[in-house]
Amino acid sequence: MRRLPRFLTALVVLAIAALVNQLSYRYFESEELSKAEGRLSLYHSTVTSELARFSHLTYVLARDPFVVATAQGGDRDLLNDRLKDFAAQAELDAIYLMQPSGATISASNAHLEGSFVGQNYAFRPYFQTALGGGQGRFYGIGATTGLPGYFIADAVRDGADAVVGVIAIKIDLSQLAQSWRDSGEQVLLVNQDGVVLLASDEAWQYRTLTALTDTQRGAIAQSRQFSGQDLQPLKWSPHDAFRASIGGDERLHVVARDLPHDWAIHYFASDDRATTRTWLVTAALIFAAGLAFIMVQVQRSRRMAVALQKSVDEEAELRRANDRLAVEIEDRRSAERRLKRTQGELERSSRLAALGQLSASVTHELGQPIAAMRNHIAAAEISAKAAPDIAGKIGGLVDRMEGITRQLKFFARSGSEPFEPFDLRDALQAAIALVEPNYSAGGIALISDMPDEPVMTRGIKLRIEQVLTNVLRNAADAVEEVESPSVRVTLGGDPAWVSVTDNGHGLGDATLADLAEPFMTTRDSGRGMGLGLAISAQIVRDHGGDMTAENGPDGGAIFHIRFADTTEDTTS
Repeated sequence: MRRLPRFLTALVVLAIAALVNQLSYRYFESEELSKAEGRLSLYHSTVTSELARFSHLTYVLARDPFVVATAQGGDRDLLNDRLKDFAAQAELDAIYLMQPSGATISASNAHLEGSFVGQNYAFRPYFQTALGGGQGRFYGIGATTGLPGYFIADAVRDGADAVVGVIAIKIDLSQLAQSWRDSGEQVLLVNQDGVVLLASDEAWQYRTLTALTDTQRGAIAQSRQFSGQDLQPLKWSPHDAFRASIGGDERLHVVARDLPHDWAIHYFASDDRATTRTWLVTAALIFAAGLAFIMVQVQRSRRMAVALQKSVDEEAELRRANDRLAVEIEDRRSAERRLKRTQGELERSSRLAALGQLSASVTHELGQPIAAMRNHIAAAEISAKAAPDIAGKIGGLVDRMEGITRQLKFFARSGSEPFEPFDLRDALQAAIALVEPNYSAGGIALISDMPDEPVMTRGIKLRIEQVLTNVLRNAADAVEEVESPSVRVTLGGDPAWVSVTDNGHGLGDATLADLAEPFMTTRDSGRGMGLGLAISAQIVRDHGGDMTAENGPDGGAIFHIRFADTTEDTTS
């Protein structure tokens, strides 16, 4: 009779373990899906930025006097050299000018074998759209080179606003697929017909997610979009909203469908981590149940020993059982510590996923103004009346914004920048130049104390400029409500250090650790996300240095940044 309750207890424990296993998997699966959504958001912004990067260039080139003159019968060789220089500077595959008939009369690759000059592209949709007055955009395999690319075109008009030609550019997007392969992830970029344009696996390119209709194949053949490709269906099958099989493996599957031209990005991720964590939790539960059963049995044995006054041999056996119980308890504590570490890793993974989405959004938002500024610079360089000093200043700012954007893209690709020696005074002067408009607008006195001799250190100069800029802007925010605001910045060496002192409201009870916590900020809503000091502190640590903060003796706050000795062999 006593075996029946034990059997029922075992069934209950197994049922509970099965339920916990299922719930745990759903939880860990949601964590993996959240990270997958973050990666997908980053790839979405990368593709969108790449498509919009040169969106204004054809508009500018269509109004270039040399392009207009050549379209009206001018010197083609002169324009060939000019387009060659433009293509090299912008890192484009090709720039070419076509007559209204579609015949190419000038191109950046006119000097190369396989030149576009003499080819007729009237059949291409981008040419037809541009000839009709719109901006033509098209992705396809090159009819001349056999290499895929993204084409953008605009009409060239004369002084009477009559169309005298079409200027087009070809952009190589293959580096996107290469970055996906380098990161070891499975990504597909498909067009509105379901044809795979780019893929992390080259065998998937030019496959289709669904079988094409006769109408779709006819339109593709007419535009020669995928010449030489049979466009066979890809061996994949979606299971539900978040799972699909591809390449013979079942994967987590998320999709972004709001790209230009009704394109979509498919991202596939493994659920191995979710499965492993699920079994760890289930095993911990079964272990705890077994341990509880052992404890119950030990207590029963003790009661029986007291009641029946068992012999000395039975008491010895009980002591051995107690020893085994102690070992089991220690094993349980070890399992609990491992479980806590796992939970901490999950929390950090969630924060990293959120920071990946944030960096992707910032990268996307910076990408648009960078592209526009680049095109305006191109327009300024083309115009003979432009002021070269203004273009140079704007170009410097664009280079800096692009440097910041490259740092935010570390979620999408792996890599490192070498540490190099540089004068810390140059980095501080660059940071002061960036914040000077803010200080002038707020009436803040900025006092700098720098030695005459160089203060050398090793690192990535742009990142150190970011740290100094952020600390100086924080100091400006701290003295906003002070009657006579002032900020003093002092620089010294051996090893290099920087100190920033303000006469603002001070740190209060907060510590640097509190202020450097991601998403923690003392600013009003809408004036920052609390990432500045967190990122700055991490950059300083990456350079082998440290950052400290304290309240000043006469009020305000003091931030002190110390860098590693320049004699240390440090790499990024």
